Amino acid sequence: MTATPSPASRSRRERPAKPALTRGGIVAAAVALMRAEGLERVTMRRLAQELDTGAASLYVYVRNTAELHAAILDELLGAVELGPARAAGDWRERLAAVLTSYTELLFEHPGLARSALVARPSGECYLELLEALLALLDEGGVPPERAAWAVDLLLQHATATAAEQATRDQAATADAADARAEQDALAAALTGADGTRHPRIAALGAELLAGSGEHRLAWGFQVLISGILCTPRPDRPEDTHPRST
Repeated sequence: MTATPSPASRSRRERPAKPALTRGGIVAAAVALMRAEGLERVTMRRLAQELDTGAASLYVYVRNTAELHAAILDELLGAVELGPARAAGDWRERLAAVLTSYTELLFEHPGLARSALVARPSGECYLELLEALLALLDEGGVPPERAAWAVDLLLQHATATAAEQATRDQAATADAADARAEQDALAAALTGADGTRHPRIAALGAELLAGSGEHRLAWGFQVLISGILCTPRPDRPEDTHPRST
C-alpha cells in the first residue's frame, strides 16, 4: 500500500501558489489587520506573517511602518463624505461638513487618529479630500495661495481633536474610575477657583467646561474659517482681502 505523503513532505511545486504581492494587496491586508487587531499591531513583521511572506518582500512596495500607516489612512479616507463639496448651500457649512466627516472617520479608529498627526498620506483618496476642501475655499473667495495653507490648518485641527478624544477614550476604557476622578478634579479646580487670585477662572468656571464635543468642533471650524477669510499669508503682503464671489 502506497503511503500518502504528508503536507510537510510535499514539494513547493505541489503547494497552492500564493498570490503575487502588490502594493494594493499589501495595503488591503494592512487595513484588514488593523480592523481586527488595532493599528499598534500593524507592523511590517506582523503583516508579513499575515501574507505568508518575509518582511523583506514588503519593503519592495512600502518603505517602512510609517509609510504603511499613511497608506492605511489614505485607504480609509475614501469613506470621507465629499458630497457637500458638490452640493448647494452655504459654503462654510459645507466645508465644515466635509471636515466633520473626516474627524468622525478618525473617531472610529483611535490608533489611526494618533498616527494621523504625523502620517503623511499621498494617495488618491487624500488628493480627492484636498481637492474638495480647496474647491470650497475657492467658492468662498479665499485667495488660492491662502487656501493652500488653510487646508493644512483645518485638517490639523480636525486630526488633533480626534487624537485627543482617542487618547481620552483609551484612558477611560483602561480605568474608567481614574478617568472620571481626573475629570472631576479638573471640574472642581475650575469651578472652585479662588476669585481673588483667579478672578476670570472663577467667573467662567462653568463655561470653561460647557458644550459638547460636537459643538466645540463645529465652532472651532467656523473660527478657523473666519480667520482664514481675513488673515493674509505673511509671505504675501499683497494678499489682503478675499476675492469677491
